Amino acid sequence: MNFSKIYALSLRHIFLIKSSFPRLLDLLYWPTIQIFLWGFISKFFTLNSTYYNNTVGVILTAAILYDFLFRSSISYNMMFLEEIWSRNFTNLFISPIKISEIIAALTLTAIFRTLIGMVPASLIAIPLFGVSIFSIGPALIFLLISLYIFGVTLGLLVTAGLIRFGPSFENIAWASLFFLAPLGCIYYPVEILPQWLQLIANALPLVHLFEEMRNILINNTVSYLPIMKGFFISLVYFAFGIFIFYLAYFGARVRGTLINMGE
Repeated sequence: MNFSKIYALSLRHIFLIKSSFPRLLDLLYWPTIQIFLWGFISKFFTLNSTYYNNTVGVILTAAILYDFLFRSSISYNMMFLEEIWSRNFTNLFISPIKISEIIAALTLTAIFRTLIGMVPASLIAIPLFGVSIFSIGPALIFLLISLYIFGVTLGLLVTAGLIRFGPSFENIAWASLFFLAPLGCIYYPVEILPQWLQLIANALPLVHLFEEMRNILINNTVSYLPIMKGFFISLVYFAFGIFIFYLAYFGARVRGTLINMGE
């Protein structure tokens, strides 16, 4: 794996962001709106719910972490879509760049796009609502890493779909995470779900990560076991996502559809 190629691919997308105010505004706008929306909802539940009355901002913290996951996935998809929209898709795959280098570059650059929006939004929540995700403590690092890996995994699966089915698969890029949100138990405990759905939900890393987030904020105790469980499940899905991406790529090569992408 050539790190200079990975750096060059990453730099291309960074320059695109830096040179385009609309792109930068988009990265900043939506996370900030989410903070305002869920901040007031969180404040309402804090004042009116016995479940959350011991911790201010449990829902807002969940919203911030969920948006981090969402931005990780969307950022990965957007960079791939940029190649299609700019008619650079064919050039990307005929250049002497390995698939592993493309995946690595998109994975590294996605965190840059994600943090552009999430850091200011998270800081805004502190003076406005008195809520700081940093109150989670050192466990926050592992939560973010696990969520990021899973977000990139969803991005890999969507980009594999784009390679396999073409730009018509683009709508799935926006809807992919919403499919899993009800099962992720982001804003409520897993016990809320019917028993048969709990079995499916526990196969996702989100349940373990968000359950432990609530445990930390409500009970002021930390158990790294569910966090590590969520982390390893995320890694399994990530390996599966890479496999599917390679499968879609080699299938598209056999069918000769790569050359028509974006046309």
